[in-house]
Amino acid sequence: MVASMSIRHLVAVCLGGLALSSAMAETREIPPPAYQLAAHEAGVPSAVLYAIALQESGTHLRGKQIPWPWTLNVAGQPRRFQTIEAACSDLEKALEAGQDSRIDVGLGQINVGYHAHRVAHPCDLLDPYRNLTIAATILREQYRSGEDWLPAIGRYHRPAGGVPAARYRRVVRQHLSRVHGAPASLTNPRR
Repeated sequence: MVASMSIRHLVAVCLGGLALSSAMAETREIPPPAYQLAAHEAGVPSAVLYAIALQESGTHLRGKQIPWPWTLNVAGQPRRFQTIEAACSDLEKALEAGQDSRIDVGLGQINVGYHAHRVAHPCDLLDPYRNLTIAATILREQYRSGEDWLPAIGRYHRPAGGVPAARYRRVVRQHLSRVHGAPASLTNPRR
């Protein structure tokens, strides 16, 4: 009877572990293919790129937070558009007002003032694939060998660091926990 009790406990523990691991797998969010591709090409973790996009352009749709490709942030005011054309028109108006360094564009909220050299026209930043490629490149540029990805995440938002970068790291780490389905480990430079 003792042996059968131990086997029952072992079976219960194994089944419980399977159920827990299955539940964690269900809560884990896999970055969409476009994020995986851009991240792979730049040599950055796709989960980090996706978590940054969730923070930068995230909006709620059907009860779920998702990055929104046609998002502008002009002088601290977020604006979301239904079409790339509407977003481009608004972006051009903001540029005419001379606010280049205060305009962030697209999934990764690429700053027009600092990164205009990366595109032929600022509206090119509204192309989701181009935006992700640039965001991944910027993130990779902020990564330093021997560090985990958290400092690079902070520098992505604010290269000078400080309190704003630290606050940004904390928020993106929360998104990473959602993507990973558990507290995120960021020590592997490429995942």
